[in-house]
Order: sequence, then C-alpha cells, then structure tokens
Amino acid sequence: MSNDRSFSAVMARKQEIMKKSVGIDYEIFESGSISFDYERMMKETGYSLKEIEEIQKQTSVGNTPLYELRNITKLARKYAEPGKGARIFIKDEASNPSGSFKARRAATAVYHAQRLGYKGVIAATSGNYGAAVASQAAMRGLKCIIVQECYDSRGVGQPEIIEKARACEAYGAEVVQLSVGPELFYSFLLLLEDTGYFNASLYTPFGIAGVETLGYELSMQFREQEGRDPDVVVITNAGGGNLTGTARGLIKAGALDTEIVGASVSLAGLHMASDTQFNKKSFTTGHTGFGIPFATWPDRSDVPRSAARPLRYIDRYVTVNQGSVFYMTELLAQVEGLERGPAGNTALAAAFKVAQELDQDQIVVVQETEYTGAGKHILPQLTFAKENGIEILIGDPSQEIPGKNIILPKDPGHLCIEELDLEKTRKSYIRNCITNNNVNKATAEDLAFLIADTKSNEGFVRAVLAELDIEVETEAK
Repeated sequence: MSNDRSFSAVMARKQEIMKKSVGIDYEIFESGSISFDYERMMKETGYSLKEIEEIQKQTSVGNTPLYELRNITKLARKYAEPGKGARIFIKDEASNPSGSFKARRAATAVYHAQRLGYKGVIAATSGNYGAAVASQAAMRGLKCIIVQECYDSRGVGQPEIIEKARACEAYGAEVVQLSVGPELFYSFLLLLEDTGYFNASLYTPFGIAGVETLGYELSMQFREQEGRDPDVVVITNAGGGNLTGTARGLIKAGALDTEIVGASVSLAGLHMASDTQFNKKSFTTGHTGFGIPFATWPDRSDVPRSAARPLRYIDRYVTVNQGSVFYMTELLAQVEGLERGPAGNTALAAAFKVAQELDQDQIVVVQETEYTGAGKHILPQLTFAKENGIEILIGDPSQEIPGKNIILPKDPGHLCIEELDLEKTRKSYIRNCITNNNVNKATAEDLAFLIADTKSNEGFVRAVLAELDIEVETEAK
C-alpha cells in the first residue's frame, strides 16, 4: 500500500483500489473507444436468478406481499375521465429485514463478500442501502462500515440521513459521517485500502442482480393473482439500480410488454454538491439530483463501470414535486392504512396520475415501499425545511420552487407530474460518453453499444454523433 495519502495520489490509484475491493477486473470487458460488454459483465455475478433467490431466502429477503390500493384507485378515478383510472398496486418491500428493497442488493453483495473471504464490507451511501448492508453483514457475521455524506459546513445534518445512521448503528455498523463535497469518495477509497474490506457498492453486478428478483417476483405474483403482467411499473429513480434491476427481472420473466416509468422528485435549480443548498432539499434520494446525473453518466459511480444503466430500460421519465410526495405519504396512511416512507411514495404520486391516463381494466404497480419513522417521517422533514427558510404552502404543486418553498396539493386533483424529455437525456448521455472518454472517432462496437445503452436506434445515435462531429469508423454489423 502506498504511503502517499494525498487526494491526488489516492485518486490516481482508485482503479487499483476498486479492483482489489470488488474482485472484478473491469478492463476485460472494455472494447472500442466507448463500449464495454455489459451483459458479459452482468454474468460475472456468477449466480443464476434462482441462486440469487436462494441467497436472499437465507436471510429472509424477498417474497414480499403485493397489495391492491383499492381506496386510492377509487380516488384516482374520481379525477379521471369516464372509463379511465387503472387499478393501482404496490409491492411492499418495507417487509424486508431492513425495511426496503435494498435488502435485495445487500443480500447478494454481502453473500459474495463472505464467499470471497472478505472480513468486512464498506458502502458509501446516505440512504436505505446503508441499513440494508449493515443488516445483512450482521446476519453473516461480517464487519461493516457505512460512509455517509451527512452534514453541511455548519455541522447540520438532515433528519432523514441521521435516521439512517441510527439504523446502521443499530445493526452494529460503524458509521463515518462526512460533510458534503469531494471528501466522501476520497475517504471511501482510503477506508477500502486501509481495511481490505469488500466494496459493497450499489453499482456492482452483484447489487443490480439482487434487484432482478424483485421484477421477476412481481411478474410471477401478478400472473398468479391476475393472470397477466401489469401494464405499467412505476419505479422511483435515483442512481438507476432500482429501475435497472427491476426491469431486467421483468424481462427475465418474459414481461416484455410492461411499460417502465421512472419517477423522481424534482429538485430543479438545486445543486447537490453545494454546501449552502445541501439542506435546502427535503429528499435525500429518489430525486433529480441523482436521477438525471446518473442517467446521463452512469459511470460517475464508485466502480469503474456501473451496472445501473437506466436508459437501457426506461420508457418514460416523470417528476413530481416535494409537496406531492409528502401529500401522498399521508394519503396512503389515512386512506389505505399503510404508513410508509417517502421513497416509494415518489413513484406512488406519479402512479396516481399515470393511472388516470389508462383504462379501468389496466394495472399500474409501484414496485417498492420503504419503512418510515423518526427522521424519515414527514413531520420532522417539514419542520427541518421551515428551519432552513423553506416556506410550506398549500396550493398548486406545479408552482413549487425547490429550495424556496414546498407546495402541498390543495386536493388530490392537483397532484401533477411533469414529463422529462428522454430524447434530450439520451443525447446528454452520448455527449458525456464522447467527452469523458476523449473520443474523436467512434467504432462500430461503440455505435452498437450506444444504441443499446440508450434504448434507441441507429439513426438517432448517428444523428447525435454527427451533431458532435464524431465520425463512425465502419458500418455497424
């Protein structure tokens, strides 16, 4: 191990650190100037879907219930045109050991770490994944360190992040809390190097494959209960792993006609790495501050090649405002008797509107819920917002300005969604591929990869490359 612990030196050897801490040589998948063999990399998990189901079963992960939200469906139909208003279901992932779907990712990653002989696991996360890794590590007798981006420069931390730190510590993990900024990744790399622990990253093939069971299980449950697959699955999107894994599981189940809708909380105008704006948001995950950057450049993650690639699978991307998610959280509790946390309710708020576009015999499913309580509850979140100068209003959610106010809908009819331009997002992704790889000419392999990674077509990719003055060397096969 090098003695040079300067920021530049640690960053210079990040590839070496990652290789040792994950056990994957990402370079063997590289080809062309941009492309890599994604499906081959996914097979590096070494486990079939059936094997992952068995791994998760060992720690009581998965096989979560499916609920029909009959009362919320009736409410949606009141605001829909005659004959419209699809049935709304949720997959209750809060019943997993750590209270979220991320137990599926953690179960696979921690099992793999134990199998390879690592003594402990480390994850960099301010979300539910930390609790999931800590829980699974406790079950398998491994040490665990969770690194959080928690505070601004005043030492003020958000209630939701602090609650998640409490959960991690309850499972016996050591929690390292840092202020917002570049020290997170630097500190994470040093911890990996110093401890020799496994990098239980959200973005490895192991983590994403763990979520495939969710999509597969969802399809099997619907076929047994309803005799068919759902028409639409709405998925809260942040780093992209939730959407990627669920979509891949649906594909493996043969649910090829199910539409995949990503949903994020709109935090337009707020910069996620800004010290002054860090505590101006009321959602620590499932928002556009993660959703857009990770969609347009997945490989910004803590591994060289992210297995979370949402643009490969997404059919539609919508946003909701912060106030609508708080409103839907209360609505779910008071109308359906289910108190669940904000992450899944982001997708539920979107599903409420999507259902109104569809016929009454169609099915929309929200594929996750999460636990709530303590700092994750809406009351401490709204109190914290007021303490940070955010005005809490009741009215038209479309008028919300992130960082200035939170607008709760004055009635369910005012819940709204905003469409994100996927074509623009795909163009941004291709542009980032060119810029970050310093490419001035693309190969046929690169072209084929970009088509697959953007779920588009050859004409679209060639047109974007032409706009960027990038020549394609040969015709794609």
